[in-house]
Amino acid sequence: MTDAASQQPADAPDAEVIALAGRLFDAARAGDTETLKAYVDAGAPADLTNDRGDTLLMLAAYHGHAATVTALLDRGADPDRANDRGQTPLAGAVFKGADDVLDALLAAGADPRTGTPSAVDTARMFGKEEVLARFEGR
Repeated sequence: MTDAASQQPADAPDAEVIALAGRLFDAARAGDTETLKAYVDAGAPADLTNDRGDTLLMLAAYHGHAATVTALLDRGADPDRANDRGQTPLAGAVFKGADDVLDALLAAGADPRTGTPSAVDTARMFGKEEVLARFEGR
């Protein structure tokens, strides 16, 4: 079924929703914590994903924004949610060497063995022995 006025399927998101989602993904990449907090507190999904399955948390983690990561986790973002390639926020933090992001994700219970490659695999791949030591016993 289509909406006769727009010639789009009735269940297709409208242009304003798509634009808003784009702004939220940009805010995650930029570490705009206050904007994300306001939108998630107003009802935007904490686990909103883009067309590659990257969540707001994944983008904030990959770009090294620990305060944004913490704010999203505090609002229910899943620390282990993988994108379409199987990558997790924790593996991204290991890859980027973002220790403060790693701290935030581990404090929220992120599993270093989740994903493909997992955070453990990523740490091994790049010879990050100190990170591997932090994962011991988790």
